[in-house]
Amino acid sequence: MTSDPIPRHPRTAVCAALTAAVVAAPVAGAGPASAAATAPRPVCVSHQSGLAGRMSKDIAGALRGRSGTVAISLRDHTTHTRCTLRANQRFDSASVVKVTVLGALLWDAQRHHRGLTKREKTLAKAMITKSDNASTSKLWKQLKPARVKAFLRAAGMDATVPGKDGYWGLTRITANDQERLLELITHPNTVLNDASRRYILALMGKVIREQRWGTPAGAPRGVRIQVKNGWLERSSHGWRVHSVGAFTGGGHDYTLTVLTQDDRTMEAGVATIEAVARAVHKDLNPTAHAHTLYAPTDRPEEALPAVPED
Repeated sequence: MTSDPIPRHPRTAVCAALTAAVVAAPVAGAGPASAAATAPRPVCVSHQSGLAGRMSKDIAGALRGRSGTVAISLRDHTTHTRCTLRANQRFDSASVVKVTVLGALLWDAQRHHRGLTKREKTLAKAMITKSDNASTSKLWKQLKPARVKAFLRAAGMDATVPGKDGYWGLTRITANDQERLLELITHPNTVLNDASRRYILALMGKVIREQRWGTPAGAPRGVRIQVKNGWLERSSHGWRVHSVGAFTGGGHDYTLTVLTQDDRTMEAGVATIEAVARAVHKDLNPTAHAHTLYAPTDRPEEALPAVPED
C-alpha cells in the first residue's frame, strides 16, 4: 500500500509549504468580527513552482462567503501536489460510504480467493451507479460491521467509524481517509488487487448523469471521471453534502474529496463543492479551454440514506 505523504524535494517542499502558510495565515490585525479572518484556510504543498500558493488562494476564494463547514483533501501525482483543509474532521458519510462498502466486499472476496457472485455484482452496480440504498443495506448486512472494520484497518482508514445498528449513512468519515481509499483504488497496492481496483473505477465511471455532480465540475476534456456523491439532512449540522472523485487518463492522475456540513440547503452544499472543484481543475489544467470543461447536471440527484429520528 502506498504511504500517505508524497515524497518531496526538500527545497521545493519548503518553498511550497511557506507559500501555503503565508496564504493560509489570517490577516494581521483582523478583528474577531471577521469570520473569514479566523476560519482555517487550505494548505497546499507542491513540486511545481507557484502551484501551491495559487491553489491555496483559489480554493480559499471559492469558499469565500459560503456558510457551510468544508473539509478538503486533494492529491495530484502528476505535479506531486497535496492540499488539505479540515482533513481530519469527522462528518456523517451519507452515500459516499458506498465506495467503502464495495471496497470491503472486494477485499473480503480476495481473502477468500473468490470472485463476486452474480447477486453481489448486481447489488454493487446498483449501489454505485444509481446510489441504490436497498442494495447497500443488503451488502452492509452481508459484510457485518466486523468485516467492514477489518477492511478499514487494512486500508489504513483509522479515523473512519462504521455507522451503528445498520445505519451505514451515519458512518463517520474524514477527507483524509476518503483520499486514502481513492489512492488504493487508483494505484497498485497490497489491499485491493488490480482487478478489484478496475472494477470499482469502472462502476464509479458509470454513475448516472443525475448523480455526476460535485467534484467533476470543471474537469478537462480527455480525463476519465470517476465519482461518488452523497447527501443527508438532520436537525444538527443541517445538510451534509459530499463528493469524492478520481480523475485519470490522458496524462491526468489526481483525486479530490470535498465534504461539507452545516449547509442551509442541499443546493448550497452542491454549489460549494462545485466551486472548489472548478478552482482545483483550473489550477491543475491551466491550458484547458473553458468550453471543453465538464458541466455537471443542473438538477443533481442523490439517495437519502435511512437514519434514526433526531
